[in-house]
Amino acid sequence: MKPAIDSSEIGALIGAGEAQKAAPQELIPRLLAALRKHLGMDVAFVAEFAEGRRVFRYVDAAVEGAPAPGDSDALAGSYCQLVAEGRIPELIADASRVAPESAVVLGRPVGAQICVPLAAAEDRVWGSFCCFSREPDPSLGERDLSLVAAFAGLALQAIERARASEESQAETRKRITHVLKLDKVYALFQPVVALADRRVAGFECLTRFDAEPQQGPEFWFAEAASVGLGPELEIGVLRRALPALDRLPDRLPVSFNVSPQLLLDGRLERELTPRVAARLLLEITEHETVKEQERLVTALAPLRAMGVRVAIDDAGAGYSSFRHIVRLLPDVIKLDLRLTRDIDHDPARRALAAALIRYAREANAEIVAEGVETQAELDTLLELGIAKAQGYFFGRPVPLDAALASITERTVRASRSSS
Repeated sequence: MKPAIDSSEIGALIGAGEAQKAAPQELIPRLLAALRKHLGMDVAFVAEFAEGRRVFRYVDAAVEGAPAPGDSDALAGSYCQLVAEGRIPELIADASRVAPESAVVLGRPVGAQICVPLAAAEDRVWGSFCCFSREPDPSLGERDLSLVAAFAGLALQAIERARASEESQAETRKRITHVLKLDKVYALFQPVVALADRRVAGFECLTRFDAEPQQGPEFWFAEAASVGLGPELEIGVLRRALPALDRLPDRLPVSFNVSPQLLLDGRLERELTPRVAARLLLEITEHETVKEQERLVTALAPLRAMGVRVAIDDAGAGYSSFRHIVRLLPDVIKLDLRLTRDIDHDPARRALAAALIRYAREANAEIVAEGVETQAELDTLLELGIAKAQGYFFGRPVPLDAALASITERTVRASRSSS
């Protein structure tokens, strides 16, 4: 008599959402183990039909000499092929009575087998989901075949999800490569203003994309990161933007957003000369994703030795940004726009900003307020002691020529007000 399978286990594998999301390498081994145990079989496996071979991709076995993942044999004449072609039944309780010449798996005899073809889209048979015993098993019946078919369906869903994911990732990689190759990326510059005299004290370089889909930079950088091309895209963007430093006054620093992944990648240092490094302010983004802060500190050391300064972006947006501030000891702390927005009539925002300002003074760091849009917000920030700010109130991100013109305009305006 077959051992009873745990109903909660079947429910979890077949009925729960977990099975509808799991990757093949997570789900299929569990399916095979549960099925083989329930049916009392020696071996359960999933095989792929590839170039005339039956390749065993997943195997669960209770006997020695069973096929191992990666093993293969000729597809022609195998049980799997004969079942897929409809020449023998999916359930065979006694193999000696049906196609005895094919009653082997990798040279090992088969006594009983249940084999269900994995028919992918457009009726293409991807492979098979099978289990077998070395001895005949007359107790096998339609209920057992139905169970194998249900498990096979789950396995096929996972395989097709993985294949669709691979195709999607390949398309994403193609799209990112296309953007860089065809130069579909450009830089805009937003001024950072010294509040004492309203002169331009630097610029933040912001990336924009002129490609389909028409999405913001967050989308493109997230897409690149999802397929392992995050650092590649960031390096490509920097290479296109860094020449702008030759046209901007030497006294003005320029900040670039960089991910921890780029810093840990190690390529950034090779892209910089000492002259360029001395003018760079690197704004570290994605605070919540960094778990190895010690590695990040180590990666920043040679850049800082070249003269690069470090900023923590979006300070005040969450606990993770505070951990970054304490551990990385930034040269600049940029207040998140969600903190500066409506700060003029929100006591909680004022209190948090005041605390960060006090910390910055103790840590010998600058504070820059982002996202300033109104005179009232600016007045409150001035009362708190903010020395630099940026936002639409001072200027939107603009191309380099317009940014250069804004320097002259603000310099003239500051000179008139001082006289």
